[in-house]
Amino acid sequence: MKVLDASWSMPDEQRNPLQEYQVAHIPGALFFDVDGISDRTTNLPHMLPSEEAFVAAVSALGIENKDGVVVYDGKGIFSAARVWW
Repeated sequence: MKVLDASWSMPDEQRNPLQEYQVAHIPGALFFDVDGISDRTTNLPHMLPSEEAFVAAVSALGIENKDGVVVYDGKGIFSAARVWW
């Protein structure tokens, strides 16, 4: 079972989800960077990456096909649903 912290905030909130994760998160949770794991070939924010890029990113997190995955975010159901999709 892998637990992912997929917290993300709107730019005008001036928050840093990675720093907040580093301060406090569910024990054992991995940080899923919504902006970092995205399509880098477009100017649009956090668009779905290619299959190859996605596989590489989640593999780097240690996630395998056999793993169950739980995704949460700091706002309840804000960015976690996007990551789950």
